[in-house]
Amino acid sequence: MKVRDLMSSTVFASKPDDSVADLRDLMYEHDVRHIPVVDGEGDLVGLVSQRDLLRNSLVEQADMPRFIEDEVLNRLRVAELMTTVVEAVEPESDIRSAADLMIEYKYGCLPVVDGSRLVGILTESDFVRLMAQGC
Repeated sequence: MKVRDLMSSTVFASKPDDSVADLRDLMYEHDVRHIPVVDGEGDLVGLVSQRDLLRNSLVEQADMPRFIEDEVLNRLRVAELMTTVVEAVEPESDIRSAADLMIEYKYGCLPVVDGSRLVGILTESDFVRLMAQGC
């Protein structure tokens, strides 16, 4: 089985100049935990996980009004938050090799690229779905 057989080809991506508030809203709206970051040509330049977002949010400030947190997140750019060293796989990669990589480095996802162009994403949920289908 190849990565292309399991990956999600519908990927919600962000750009480095987008606000962190927009990225947060994109994650919540589509119920995803990972957002690849692409440049103007669609090339992968980074990744933001829900953990990155939580680590940099003002959630710890329980008494902080939401509008203040929103204002701060509107001023922050995705480029300030994203991980820039991102492991990725190609659609023709073996699914077992991708799984080994995710397990070894405890990745929750692997962006799928053709060259450097983002074409999909492979997540832990894709593997759970595969097992639930009995494959």
